[in-house]
Order: sequence, then structure tokens, then C-alpha cells
Amino acid sequence: MTNGSTASAREIAPAREIAPARGTANGSTTASASANPARLGPLGQVSLFARDVARTEAFYRDTLGLPHIFTFGDLAFFDCGGVRLYVHRVPDADWKPSSILYFRVDDIDASVQALTAAGVAFVGQPHRIHRDEATGDEEWMAFFEDPDRNMLALMSRVGGQA
Repeated sequence: MTNGSTASAREIAPAREIAPARGTANGSTTASASANPARLGPLGQVSLFARDVARTEAFYRDTLGLPHIFTFGDLAFFDCGGVRLYVHRVPDADWKPSSILYFRVDDIDASVQALTAAGVAFVGQPHRIHRDEATGDEEWMAFFEDPDRNMLALMSRVGGQA
């Protein structure tokens, strides 16, 4: 759903540092996590810069297949398995690459093939990052970029034959 509102987004408050727990030198504590009022919950939203929100919206919605939540002005929002992806336009002078987003997939080879057919250019082939010697499980990744050159990756855990 697209909202044609021209209202500007609210300013995002800067992050606050969380002070170490009282009575500890470095913040480490043996108190239970429930006793910590600043205990962090699951990741709720990640943000990426874009130069062209319409082009980026089409890529994440149509090429990657992420559910589009809404767009208003220069802001677009998508659902990434319960974590909201917030894409916002910045002027060219302010643009810089963002953090790498890693998307879990069941079959990395099939996913790379499908996205390549949809026009995605991968930076190299899927490759093994790690093998757990005890279980034989492997972590595989394949990297690609969005239209604004933000690095993205597919990741897949492959069960071992051990």
C-alpha cells in the first residue's frame, strides 16, 4: 500500500548509551536478565540509505519478494520475517553504504539461480564460510548489491553428513 502523504517523518532520536550496572566495574553482573530494565528485545527495524526510493522499493518488493508494508514520501518499509526494513532517501552527498543484510534461505543454490534470473548480479558464487567439525554443518553465503550498492547476502545452513 502506498500512502501519498507529503508529511515528513518524525525525527529519529539518537541512540543513548546504556551505563554499566551499578556496583560493577565494567558492567558485567551475575544478576538475572529479568533484573535488567534495559534488557534488549528482538531486533525490530533496520535502516538502509537509498538514492532513489521508487527504484529501491521496486527492487526489494518485486525482485527480492519482500512484503511491502507502506511508503510515504521518501520512506519505504518492508517486512523481513518480522523485522522491519526501513529504506530512506538521502542526498548523493550524504549517501554511504549501510550494514550488510543477511537473508536466510533454505537452498542457497536455487535462491541464487532464481535471483540471477530476476536480474540480480552476484559478487562471486555461493561459498562455504564455516564448517562445524563436530556436526559437519556448514554455513554458506552469496553476496549481491541492491540498486544503491548496499551489500546484501543470502545465507544457508547446510546439514552435515557426519
